[in-house]
Amino acid sequence: MKHLRLYQLALLVAVLVFWYLMTTPGLIPPFMFENDRQAAFFFGEPLVVAERIGRWFFVEADIYRHLWVTLVETLLAFAIGAVLGLACGLWLALSPLASAILEPYIKALNSMPRIILAPIFAVWFGLGIGSKVALGVTLVFFIVFFNVYQGVKEVSPVVLANARMLGASPRQLLRHVYLPSATSWVFSSLHTSVGLAFVGAVVGEYLGSSQGVGYLILQAEGAFDINTVMAGIVVLTAFALVLDALVGRIERRLMKWQPRSGETERL
Repeated sequence: MKHLRLYQLALLVAVLVFWYLMTTPGLIPPFMFENDRQAAFFFGEPLVVAERIGRWFFVEADIYRHLWVTLVETLLAFAIGAVLGLACGLWLALSPLASAILEPYIKALNSMPRIILAPIFAVWFGLGIGSKVALGVTLVFFIVFFNVYQGVKEVSPVVLANARMLGASPRQLLRHVYLPSATSWVFSSLHTSVGLAFVGAVVGEYLGSSQGVGYLILQAEGAFDINTVMAGIVVLTAFALVLDALVGRIERRLMKWQPRSGETERL
């Protein structure tokens, strides 16, 4: 679509302008609050939020230590959860007996609200990185697992039969048939898992930590400093988008064989 980036930028500017108008005293009459300072108290002020982010990165430069901790927790949870989900998804999809035995337990674990496990992980692994990584792994694992499981199950029987007729071994079937079939499902799940890994890290920092961006946000909430809370949310969102973009770049490189939407339309 032509000018797509321009439209996206225009929407962002419109949101920021609306936020500025609604939270700056004296610009427009408040219609949901008793006075024009309440909107700024509840939603923050965009210029103050931008100033807070700039001070974090360029003046005080104390955000890097907290951001590094959150990123390490996120990347570890993302990597471990994705690998475990991929391995277990392949195993159960290719082993009907194991799948039948474990199915009720997997459904039970998946239906459990994983956030409630955070205090248990804090007891098991302490208040360091381990408890945050464990929580993030539980959030990432099931997303990847079910996508891989479904992707392997949807392999074309005709392709499988032809590969077996040509003498493909189980290892060759896994490498040349099952994994390529599940690849698109895997990357689709990874895009969602990036955000969930951040959720696990930040929620874990909320419940007990002395460092991390989640810790900064929690401290700001305790002081009713909505501008710092919004600044932390913006920073976390930006890095989540960067990580998602990296996943998308890897996806495009590994899936060159898959036609793009524009190429499909031309065909």
